[in-house]
Amino acid sequence: MASLKDMRVRIASTKATQKITKAMQMVAASKLRRAQTAAEAARPYADKMGAVIGNIASAAVGSPGAPPLLAGTGKDQVHLLLVCTGERGLCGAFNSAIVRLAREHALSLLGQGKEVKFFCVGRKGYEQLRRQFERQIVEHIDLRAVRQLGFVNAEDIAKKVLARFDASEFDVCTLFYSQFKSVIAQIPTAQQVIPLVVETPAGNGGAATAYEYEPEEDEILTGLLPRNLAVQIFRALLENNASFYGAQMSAMDNATRNAGEMIRKQTLIYNRTRQAMITKELIEIISGAEAV
Repeated sequence: MASLKDMRVRIASTKATQKITKAMQMVAASKLRRAQTAAEAARPYADKMGAVIGNIASAAVGSPGAPPLLAGTGKDQVHLLLVCTGERGLCGAFNSAIVRLAREHALSLLGQGKEVKFFCVGRKGYEQLRRQFERQIVEHIDLRAVRQLGFVNAEDIAKKVLARFDASEFDVCTLFYSQFKSVIAQIPTAQQVIPLVVETPAGNGGAATAYEYEPEEDEILTGLLPRNLAVQIFRALLENNASFYGAQMSAMDNATRNAGEMIRKQTLIYNRTRQAMITKELIEIISGAEAV
């Protein structure tokens, strides 16, 4: 059995840990509001961008001059998985859930005889994936030095992905991130971004609305598709940022509660042990006095 001193040290250590988790919970809560606002503000723009491109692309699909980002390479052999995770831990299953979805997708593709490559954004995802797919990781971007995410960060990632696509290093690119719903709900999401999946818009009666474009659709898409890729990556980074702070806030709240329960149990054991030792000493003193 541990001595009273060891128990006191253990209780003090647990209390110190509880203070740290409580402080981290408050910091995550303060940062969550700004991250959530940024993520929610990016959604309408990204959705509208997708709708506009979908409308234009529906008229260009199948045409000989359709951009490669829309038409693809004509093959489906090499897949690039763009996995966006956090830079830090202590956030529950946030990073693991994204990596699990990407890993399952990769194993499914490998089972079909496809070739898989990984483009990792975020340290935690890279550390988990390299245990099993180290040879398949072609690039890793670390954003720990970035204090506030900006569109320029997403644009840099998009340029690297486009450079690999132009070099014919892959045929299909899928983006993995966590969509923010609430503090206790973050949804791991997979979104194919190259070639772009186009949903044909339908108007009344199911007929698509016809538009005339100047310049031609192919020329418009050549400029819009690369920007759309950067927009979707930027949205994923913002969703991830909000999801990270939501998951960290929830995890640190649970850790603080668990630390409080541990302190209560340890204090109870300490008091019982101390009472037993005092009782034993009193019995020894009384027995000694009676013997005299």
